[in-house]
Amino acid sequence: MDNIFGDAAERLFAETCTPDVIRRAEQGQRPTAAWQACEDAGFGDALVPQADGGAGLDLAEALPIVLAAGRHLCPYPIAHTLLARAWLSRAQRPQATGSIALAPQGLAIEGGRLRGANVPWVRTADYILAESGGQTWLLPTQAACIRPNGVHGNLAAEASWPLDAAERVEGAAPLDVLAATAYAGLIAGAMERVLAMTLDYANQRAQFGKPIGRFQAVQQQVSVMAEQVWAARMAAQLAFQGGEGQPAPMLAAAGKARASQAAPLVADIAHAVHGAIGITEEYDLQCYTRRLREWRLAGGSESHWHERIGAHALSSTHDALSYVRGALHGKEAA
Repeated sequence: MDNIFGDAAERLFAETCTPDVIRRAEQGQRPTAAWQACEDAGFGDALVPQADGGAGLDLAEALPIVLAAGRHLCPYPIAHTLLARAWLSRAQRPQATGSIALAPQGLAIEGGRLRGANVPWVRTADYILAESGGQTWLLPTQAACIRPNGVHGNLAAEASWPLDAAERVEGAAPLDVLAATAYAGLIAGAMERVLAMTLDYANQRAQFGKPIGRFQAVQQQVSVMAEQVWAARMAAQLAFQGGEGQPAPMLAAAGKARASQAAPLVADIAHAVHGAIGITEEYDLQCYTRRLREWRLAGGSESHWHERIGAHALSSTHDALSYVRGALHGKEAA
């Protein structure tokens, strides 16, 4: 499933999204140069139709870009941006220059301002595409009042905007589905990197005269981890199905639910194998496992999406087998 776009993204993110850049972004320094390199490469417009100046990829072709972003913990919302720009293109809204984060929940109009207690990516994104009160808003982060949420290294924050800085965008925006799709791919990519780090550590760390990776108990744990990682990869492939840059809602729901379900298991096993070094700040593992736990909840946890899938299935007039067949092909009418 890798392609020329994924290979190019892998090389670019490895060069520009280094651990030092990630840590500086978490400390408040915007990754301007890293984002500009991504913008110049055209990844933000991967799903935008060619007629509108984009690459015109379909969702499946764009997944390797998102997996690479997850593997390198890109400190800007490229996965959100490519989905948001495709949606804005369909809404016939001129493209925003800059990165765009999706905020389908958590914002409300209070006291003449749009407010959110935990707005995703707001510390590094240029815009937030948000839903509130049944309306869709494009919010420039430069106009926002941003306050840290107190979570170590989190790129989300409390934020508010004056209404005169908020641009209303017409169109039915399934932003929750877009966000679920993006996070499914990011989780799968990050877990691939966590598995690679764990295997490398287990093959190097010696105890009682041999690498700990040769102990049966460790091998069993790593095999469980590998199972979860590849299940999440398949879940991301499900999520990245659809036409015209628009994910199929129930496939996105299933993909995000399965990826979120795997995230804490993979994080826990990685730390169990690494031991104490895994939580030290200078070691990169904790950067990944923190993101996995954040992304598990972002856009809705597995419980949220399981409930959505169950409600949709119960509302269907088809028998169980026909429903499952229809859902797997993106034919989700009840």
